[in-house]
Amino acid sequence: MATAAAKGPADACYMLLHPNLDVETPNLQTLRRNLERGTDEIKAEALQQVITGTLQGENYEQLLMHIIRFVMPTRNKSLKKLLLFYWEVCPKYAADGTLKHETILICNALMNDLQHPNEFIRGATLRALTKMREAEILEPLIGPVRDCLEHRHAYVRKNAVVAISSIYRSQPQLIPDAPELIHAFLSAEADMTCRRNALNMLTLNAPAVAVQWLQENAQLAASFDELLQLAVIELIRRSAQGFAAQKGLFVRCIFDMLNAPASSVKYEAATTLVGLTANPAAIKAAASCYITLASKESDNNIKIIVLGRLDQLRTRHEGILDDLVMDLLRVLATPDLDVRRKALSIVMKLTTRRNVNDVVSMLKKELNKTVDNSDYDKSSDYRLLLIQTIHTCAGQFPEVAADVVDLFLSSIAEFGSSSASDAIVFVREVAEKFPALRTSIVTHLVSSFLEFKTGRVIRGALWILGEYAESASEIRDVWTKLREAIGELPLLAAEQREALEGASGLAEDAASQTTASAPSASRRVLPDGTYATESSLTVNAQSTIKLDTKPPLRAVLLHSDFFTGTVLASTLAKLVLRYSALADVATSDEGKSRLNALRAEAVLIMAGIIRIGQSNFVTTPIDEDSYDRVLACIRALEHMDEDSEVLTDAFISDTQNAFTRLVKGEAARADAEAKKTKSERAVQVDDAIGFRLLAKKGSVASEDNDDLDRDAEVAAGTADSGSRLAVSKLDSVVQLTGFSDAVYAEAYVEVNQYDILLDIMIVNQTNTMLRNLSVEFSTLGDLKLVEKPTSYNVAAFSFSSVKASIKVSSTETGVIFGTIVYDGPGTSDNHCIVLNDIHVDIMEYIRPARCDESQFHAMWTEFEWENKVNMATTREAAENLDLRAYLKHIMKATNMACLTPENALAGDCGFLSANLYARSIFGEDALANISIEKPTDDSPITGHIRIRAKTQGIALSLGDKISAAKVSLSAE
Repeated sequence: MATAAAKGPADACYMLLHPNLDVETPNLQTLRRNLERGTDEIKAEALQQVITGTLQGENYEQLLMHIIRFVMPTRNKSLKKLLLFYWEVCPKYAADGTLKHETILICNALMNDLQHPNEFIRGATLRALTKMREAEILEPLIGPVRDCLEHRHAYVRKNAVVAISSIYRSQPQLIPDAPELIHAFLSAEADMTCRRNALNMLTLNAPAVAVQWLQENAQLAASFDELLQLAVIELIRRSAQGFAAQKGLFVRCIFDMLNAPASSVKYEAATTLVGLTANPAAIKAAASCYITLASKESDNNIKIIVLGRLDQLRTRHEGILDDLVMDLLRVLATPDLDVRRKALSIVMKLTTRRNVNDVVSMLKKELNKTVDNSDYDKSSDYRLLLIQTIHTCAGQFPEVAADVVDLFLSSIAEFGSSSASDAIVFVREVAEKFPALRTSIVTHLVSSFLEFKTGRVIRGALWILGEYAESASEIRDVWTKLREAIGELPLLAAEQREALEGASGLAEDAASQTTASAPSASRRVLPDGTYATESSLTVNAQSTIKLDTKPPLRAVLLHSDFFTGTVLASTLAKLVLRYSALADVATSDEGKSRLNALRAEAVLIMAGIIRIGQSNFVTTPIDEDSYDRVLACIRALEHMDEDSEVLTDAFISDTQNAFTRLVKGEAARADAEAKKTKSERAVQVDDAIGFRLLAKKGSVASEDNDDLDRDAEVAAGTADSGSRLAVSKLDSVVQLTGFSDAVYAEAYVEVNQYDILLDIMIVNQTNTMLRNLSVEFSTLGDLKLVEKPTSYNVAAFSFSSVKASIKVSSTETGVIFGTIVYDGPGTSDNHCIVLNDIHVDIMEYIRPARCDESQFHAMWTEFEWENKVNMATTREAAENLDLRAYLKHIMKATNMACLTPENALAGDCGFLSANLYARSIFGEDALANISIEKPTDDSPITGHIRIRAKTQGIALSLGDKISAAKVSLSAE
């Protein structure tokens, strides 16, 4: 069952009943017999068939008198309700355009039902009158309808108000005093539902009378029922432009309803208040109401919607809501992570130098709560979110960086892996931005280094210590702590000795296992056909290495984490080079001897890393890159005396300069995005000024008061955007059949967020009527047909329009295919036309997005679907195309954003590698890594792109887009 919405106030709104295709359509004789002689159940079934056939275009005018004679006198309430539906759809006009004589009987029946003692029948009849527009039928019924306003039952009275409202809109001459009548009714009525309907009637038809009533009852607005308060808010919203003199009254009423007990009233009142005035006090009051709703409502969806409204309010009124940031932090008590993320994003935009200390203090308390409640499933995710927020806050306001660093360094050992990694990245960035904090950061890291357990945190700490430990005392303290974290030297010899000490215990265990497993043997057939028994001794490689008791650096090396080993080697080389550059070391014998000792010990540790990696104590041997890196550090210390300046530049100056450029590049990118957002909202000098009082409805100046109407239009897909030009609409037209087919069909495909609307034009190109024509659709992919189009008749050489709505549930290239089925002139003539496929483009749902490096790598490791696309261009296509231009071409084709900083892509090089990221409107992430090369200017561009996603559809669809972009570039 579907409902066709009315296009205007004078259009009827009909209810469409989908026919049951399994039941054969009865003929006129059968329907006439069932209506005359059947029971109430048979008559009801026959009347349903008549209503359905009439809606489908069947001619059942001959049955009108039979229904009046044999069905209308019934006392069955279900049958009477069906009769009301039939009076709505039955043909009431003759061929000459005059009203049929039988309608007098219909009018008499409606009058009797309006005076029926049963309130249900009266109310149903009153509701049926709202669908009728014929003045000849409505005129005799005006008296009984007015009498129903005084009925004892509220159900009858509220439907009488609706009926009077409908009659007044369609035929105002029949009841010219309707506004005064309803005004008097509204003043005397006690039932809130009836009062709501009456006020809605006055709001739509006589706003001046409604405003007059509001003036009389403004003091009581706060005590009204929820339904009546919503009606008052709707009155104010609609009348704000036409009754500007009453703006003060409207604002007072809205202010009173901000404290209403109903959440819906609070939300609507806050939204309307923002449209009424831009006064800072009103804006703060509306924002406080939003915050209260977000804090107290239990539904997370409502919280997110309210926070979205609050963010829009913040965007329009910069600086006014800054004082409410601490109130907004109360929303963090919600356990839902999405609500917390939305609230923290708004908090960061409201944070200023005046309230940053309070915000950081509150966030630190929340962070400590997550550490105490580590058993909670989502505490690690919330902790990571808090760390990222504090990181951003400290980056924007340097005065709180010192306190935040102390908090992170004191609690980093208690964080999880991802949270600790993000915290150490923040500490590294603070150490680069604020040189005055480097000494305290190094001291904190040295004191808590032995508590670090994960390789990523240890690598970050090692890099900071090697980069910012500059004085002799700091270098000695760092070196002592690293020796303690490594353990006994040499590495391999110490492990071998421990293994030998535990050999006797291992032999006993092996002997017991051998005795237990001796009976197990298997019989095999030899090549000559004889049998042989094969037995084997399997000794479990019971590890004698108890890694939990090992020092942290030794433990990660025995875990085959040789990347950390390379960072350790690089840190040791930096410390030795930095120690050798100190003035007192070069001039004193003690300093030289200490330098040689550090140098020898560093080489011993590096050699131990390589030997451990080549031994049987690790599950995975050392890789070639790590081996070369550690060996390069050993050779650097070996030739330190000859090439000290070159090595100092390579190990110390270049690495620090590279990180400095990276930090500055990220800051520049953030500033550029902020300036871009600010410039988009800025009002230019020569922009037109819109006066709301002088603007017509729908213009720019009246936008603020029509937010709800505009949101409804967008949700329904009927919003008329200025960018939606006729040319762009023609691009979305898909031809479904050929010009020589009996039925020509084409569809306009409109993608509206989560829905696809198909507007199909059907043209009958034959000289006969096509009966029971229907368009049947099927979908491939995550597409779902919301409602099936109904069947109908199409006259010769005429056309018709069919609409179909399809729900999209994920980002995946889908296909819509279908057929047109219709009956020919004969009873057994069935025809079918296969339609062309409609392909849904994935680019309609992909949006460029950004994430930090740690999040990208975490998702890259987590996502299991990968699609690798090889790239190769022709020489002609690559002649005037460099690698960065090719990257931009891929980004434009895939709607993805480049996460690699611009300074990393700068310079002349024959190789380019970059990370790309995008997010769908459904929250699905898409990752890509592009690696391409162009050795010479005249050589083609070759390489590959690896795409990773959580679902197979995104990975395959993006791969198809990249392949199409590659082909189009080659064709050019």
